[in-house]
Amino acid sequence: MKILRSICVFAAFCFVAPAAEKQLKQGESEVYNEVVRDLGGTNFAKAIVDLDMWRQKYPDSDFNDDRSALYVQACAGANQPAKALDAAGELMSKDLSVVFTGNGAQATIIRTLYNAVWAISQIANPSSAELATGRNAAQQLMVYDQPLPGVSAEKWSEVRNDMREKAKASLLYIAMLPGIQAMAKQPPDCPAAESAYSRALADYPEKAALSYELGRALNCEAKTMPEKQASAVYEFLRAATIDPTLGDPRNDKKKIQSFAENAYVRLHGGNDGLDQLRQQVKQSPLPPSDFKIATAAEIAEARQAEFEKDNPQLALWMKVKGALSDISGEQYFEGQLKDAAVPQLRGVLVEAKPACQPKELLVTVPLPDAQQPLRAEITLKLDKALPGKPDLNTEFQWEGVPSAFIREPFMLTMDAETTKVQGLKLMPCTATHTRRKAP
Repeated sequence: MKILRSICVFAAFCFVAPAAEKQLKQGESEVYNEVVRDLGGTNFAKAIVDLDMWRQKYPDSDFNDDRSALYVQACAGANQPAKALDAAGELMSKDLSVVFTGNGAQATIIRTLYNAVWAISQIANPSSAELATGRNAAQQLMVYDQPLPGVSAEKWSEVRNDMREKAKASLLYIAMLPGIQAMAKQPPDCPAAESAYSRALADYPEKAALSYELGRALNCEAKTMPEKQASAVYEFLRAATIDPTLGDPRNDKKKIQSFAENAYVRLHGGNDGLDQLRQQVKQSPLPPSDFKIATAAEIAEARQAEFEKDNPQLALWMKVKGALSDISGEQYFEGQLKDAAVPQLRGVLVEAKPACQPKELLVTVPLPDAQQPLRAEITLKLDKALPGKPDLNTEFQWEGVPSAFIREPFMLTMDAETTKVQGLKLMPCTATHTRRKAP
C-alpha cells in the first residue's frame, strides 16, 4: 500500500474533481467534501459511513462511478477486502479511462486497480464474481501505461514496475487458489489439487511455487497411488532447481534444495542419476507421460533377478535357508521340504566322516562375503561310501532329498546317492603302518 500513498503525493489531485459535464446536486458537495476529508485523514471507517450516507441521499448522483472508486479506497483502507471488491465490481466492466477524466484521473484509476488487486489476495474463498473482479483489475493494472502528471520518467518507471509486480502476484494467486482450496479440505482433495496446479503451471511455467505445490498434491496422491511419487519428486526438484526460494527471498533455499534431493534419494535409494534429472526438469514444467524413477525396491528386485540368473544354485539355497531360519522354519521343513527332491546345489566340503571312504559329508554353501572358518550347515548321508579320501575345502555339486532338520544350531540333513555327488577330488587312502620295537 506504500505505492498508493506515493501516487497521491505525485498526482495533482488525490481525489477526483467534479467534471464539467457532471453536476453536483444541491447539498451534495457537502457530503462529497466530507468523504474527501475522511480519506485525507485516513479515517476510513468514517469515510465508509459518509459514503453510505451519500448513496442514501443521492442514489442517482452524476458521480456514482467516482463514489464507487472512493468506496474501493475506503474499504481497502479499512481492511475490508470483500467490500472493496464489491465496489470495484461496478467499475471493472467499464472503460476506466472514459469513466475518469480530467485532473487526478490517472491516480484514481491506478488507485482503484491497486486496491482491487490487493483485496482479491486477502480473501481465502472468493466468490466467482470476486475472482472475476480481481482478475480483471490485475489484467488492467498489468497493461496500464498512462503516466501520472507531474511525475518524473524515472519515478513513473518505478511505479510502473511495481504495478506489474503486484498484478503478476495477484494473477498467480488467482491461478493457485483452486489448488489451495482443494488441499485445504479435510481430507485434502488431492486429485483436484493436482489438476488445478497443472493448469496453473501451464500458464505460469516459470513459477517455482506452482511446481512445489503440484509436488505436494502428487505426494498426497502417492499415499494410495505410489506411481505418482516419481512425478512428485520431479516437481520438487524442478522447484528447487529453477528457484529454490519459491518466489519469496525470505525462504531458505538450502532447505528447499535439501528437501527435494532427499525426496529423490528416499524413492530411488541413492543419488545416482540426480544430476541428470536436474538438467531434465529445466526443460519442461511437467514430466513426460512415460516419466519414471526406478525405486529402491525395483532396483533391489532387478539385482536379485540378475543374481539368481548368474548364481542359480546359490540363490536356491539362500531361499531354502531363509525359509528354514524363519520362526516357522520347522513347519516349512515338515510341510514342503522333507522328502522332496531338491535341484542340484553347490557347496564346499568342510568335513568327511570318516576321512577315508566317507559315507557322511558336512557341507557349507558360502555367500560371496562369507568369513572363515566356514561352518557346516548341511549333512549329506550317502547311500554308499566314496572310493577314496575327499579333499576338504573344495567345491562340489550334489542332488539330495532332505530327511531331517535342526534349527538351533542350524543343520539340514539330506540323503544323497553317491552317483549324484559330482566334482569332489578323491585321493587314494593310505594305510597306516606301526613299526615294531626292536628286541
